[in-house]
Amino acid sequence: MTVIVVTGTDTDVGKTVFAAALTGALGASYWKPVQAGTDDGTDRQRVARLAGISPERILPEAYALATPCSPHRAAVIDAVTIDLDRLALPQVDGPLVVEGAGGVLVPIVGRTTFGDLFARWQRPVVLVARTALGTINHSLLSIEALGTRGVPLLGVAFVGDSVADSEDTIVRLGNTRRLGRLPRLDPLDPATLAEAFAAHFDVEDFR
Repeated sequence: MTVIVVTGTDTDVGKTVFAAALTGALGASYWKPVQAGTDDGTDRQRVARLAGISPERILPEAYALATPCSPHRAAVIDAVTIDLDRLALPQVDGPLVVEGAGGVLVPIVGRTTFGDLFARWQRPVVLVARTALGTINHSLLSIEALGTRGVPLLGVAFVGDSVADSEDTIVRLGNTRRLGRLPRLDPLDPATLAEAFAAHFDVEDFR
């Protein structure tokens, strides 16, 4: 089973939109193991709207926490105990795209972060990074955190306007590869997202 994990350098960098695009391009299933914050809808619902895949390929979260904050704190507020054994990768037919919450070092429970969970899984990770100011530092710190845990990094997917120097600097100093850049889309819908992904990424890099 091909599994690709999507994480970000921070919250709201565009990783859910990228995950939806990748899920659609691969005809994959999608799973977000921990959702924190449900009042404005869930990432699973956003991917279902944008990916253009059958509903049965959108898997339910292991934990859907109502409070919009780091999962370790949201679980305490919601009186939920997170069991890491429930975060084992599900078995599906075909490829699976898995989306983390927030960034690499967001804590899940106790001292365990998403980076630690990715290290358990040992599946290739795509780091989604903004092209905005500050992205070099955030991206390189995230790459370093993944590397120290022995997590295989497939490469960086950028989101936003083209900033060639920042993108080149991140992949050069991070010793990784640039997978592509997803521009901001208006309107953002399944058709525009699929078209943009096809224009800016090579799907074979993810197979």
